[in-house]
Amino acid sequence: MNLRRPAVGLSAVAHCSRQPGSPRLLLLASWLLLASSGAAPLAAATTTDLSRRTFYVPENAEYTVVQSTLDSLRFTLDKTLKRGECGHLVSISSFVNPEGEIMGWHDFGNLEGPGWAANAVGGAWRSYRFGRFLGNQDWQSQALAILDHVLDCGFLDETTGFIRGYRETTTGKLCLNYKHNSDWFCPGSMAKVAYQLLAFADDLGADARAGRMRAQAIRTARWIAAHVESVPNGWFPRRTTPDGKVYRKTPEGGNDAFWQTSADGLFILQLQAALTARKLADYRRDLREKTDVFTRAGGIFGSINHDTYDPHESVAYAVAFRTLMAVSRVLRDPAIRQFAYATCLVGLEQFKMREDRNQVATKGLLYMEKTWDTAYLWENAEAALAYFEAASDIRRRNRQAQREYESDGLTILRAIAKHHYGPHGFLTEGVDWNNHVGQQHHIDQKLYAAIQYTEPFLNNQHIAEPTLYYIERLARRKTLPTTREWRDLEDNLLLRRPR
Repeated sequence: MNLRRPAVGLSAVAHCSRQPGSPRLLLLASWLLLASSGAAPLAAATTTDLSRRTFYVPENAEYTVVQSTLDSLRFTLDKTLKRGECGHLVSISSFVNPEGEIMGWHDFGNLEGPGWAANAVGGAWRSYRFGRFLGNQDWQSQALAILDHVLDCGFLDETTGFIRGYRETTTGKLCLNYKHNSDWFCPGSMAKVAYQLLAFADDLGADARAGRMRAQAIRTARWIAAHVESVPNGWFPRRTTPDGKVYRKTPEGGNDAFWQTSADGLFILQLQAALTARKLADYRRDLREKTDVFTRAGGIFGSINHDTYDPHESVAYAVAFRTLMAVSRVLRDPAIRQFAYATCLVGLEQFKMREDRNQVATKGLLYMEKTWDTAYLWENAEAALAYFEAASDIRRRNRQAQREYESDGLTILRAIAKHHYGPHGFLTEGVDWNNHVGQQHHIDQKLYAAIQYTEPFLNNQHIAEPTLYYIERLARRKTLPTTREWRDLEDNLLLRRPR
């Protein structure tokens, strides 16, 4: 099912890093109160039918969301990997163009590893899971070879639990941040890598790697709990020095207004909740304390991305929903679940684009934040996953709400599918509908267009997780004499495979 997209003309030049604020959403009212049984509030009360219809994008039968995902995976696995010195597969770069060429002028260009922008463990995990689902052993073996590079090539301190996020591809130097130095790192992002190792281990069964990965996740959580310094508001610091002391500067050296209000700290809660749920550790006390800080503040939604500065970032709301849902299950607290729906999931409404802007296909996408309003695609994929998890959670309580959440998640994936370029499956990192990034960085040098670069394991590939979640948890399966079919809630055929 590797549908080849027609080639699009390209001219390569340069991109720039992102930057800085955003007003709060006035939360929509009319929620049902949680019943004592923990029943969820009705999603239908949060938005009008009209607003949902205007956000909606139909499926393209000629190029489905599954075909879109397969192209993204194909691009990463076919165009952006090489055999490393230690014998494993290594990403050639964290920033490439549609031909898979390294964009060495960018901060991400000569970096690889498990860190935020490079995302090797997350990318390998998604490739492995999709390969297993399709019975594609080549994809699975490639994914394990990427994982082995992270496990065996110096990123993990298996004594302390500390994780180094990056390696310079030009020198082999290990470093802690995307600026190619080790002055600071983001503890939330380190927790995210540990969480990815833990989740990946679940899929490896009796494989010997799984034990190492779980042990690393346990040690990383311990390191964070023991070393990361507290901040005055009770939340987690956005950045710390290598020994865990608060680091208040931006990557460029100025003062970071969001040094204690970044949603990146949510990944620490995600890791702690996952370890507790698996009975590998008990972080219930920590989860209670930090979740109380988060909810008393009305939510902490400052930029997760390391190079942006805004109090309200779309992906922060999506990550908050997913994380607080996990915490509510561990703590058995329906009030946390209600907050996740009423504040975090509803908070995504403010970022929805309900029309194509400047003749660019933006309808069905979420922009990132007020001060950097490009529609970046890993953030959109995370929002789709949040909607699908909500649909799965609420399906037995409220079928109408389930359908609305499914529709929103599918709409996002369908809108993303419009932004593959070139013959290799490349998916843009973002859709720059108002020339925020700069015309010289756009496909075909158009004034308003998609950006002509991507992060292979992040913006290009993150759609694999919500797509597979939908297929496995929500899609309608039909078994025929010789085939199996997976269809969406509107009966669109997403995938057909031999029995």
